[in-house]
Amino acid sequence: MQQKIVIKVQLKCNKCRSKAMSIAAMASGVLSVQLEGDKRDQVVVIGDGVDAAGMTTLLRKKVGHASLEFVDDLKD
Repeated sequence: MQQKIVIKVQLKCNKCRSKAMSIAAMASGVLSVQLEGDKRDQVVVIGDGVDAAGMTTLLRKKVGHASLEFVDDLKD
C-alpha cells in the first residue's frame, strides 16, 4: 500500500532544497518527491514501504532541522 509522508525541513537556500530532494529520492520504495508549503519547506514523499523515521533522521543529519509532520495511507 502506498503512503504519503510529509517532512518539514528548514531550507535556507536553493542548494539545500535540491539536496533534500535528492536525499529523499534515493530512499528505496520512493515513487515521487515534491516540495510544498508556503515557503516550500515541506518535502512530500509518495512511495511504497518507505521508512519515514529513517528518512527524517537522514535529512536531519545531511540538511538541517527536520521534523516528521504526518504519514498517511493512500487509497488506490
